[in-house]
Amino acid sequence: MEKDLIEYLAKSLVDDPSQVQVNIVEGEKSTILELRVADGDIGKVIGKHGRIAKAIRTVLQAASARSGKHTVLEILD
Repeated sequence: MEKDLIEYLAKSLVDDPSQVQVNIVEGEKSTILELRVADGDIGKVIGKHGRIAKAIRTVLQAASARSGKHTVLEILD
C-alpha cells in the first residue's frame, strides 16, 4: 500500500512519470522505500529546502502507522 502511495505522489509531481521507480527493502523492524526519478525531476520531488520530500515522508508515516512498522523514504539520485 505504501509503495502505491509513494508511486502515485511522485508520478503526480514529475514531468516524466514513466521514470518513477519505487523499490521496497524489508527489514526486521522497518521498511525502506527507495524512490528513483529522472535526473531532471529530482528537484521537483525534493522541493525547496526539502519541503516536498518532508511532506511526502509525513504522509508516508501516517499511512504506515496502521501496520505498526517504521517506514523510511529514501530519494535516490
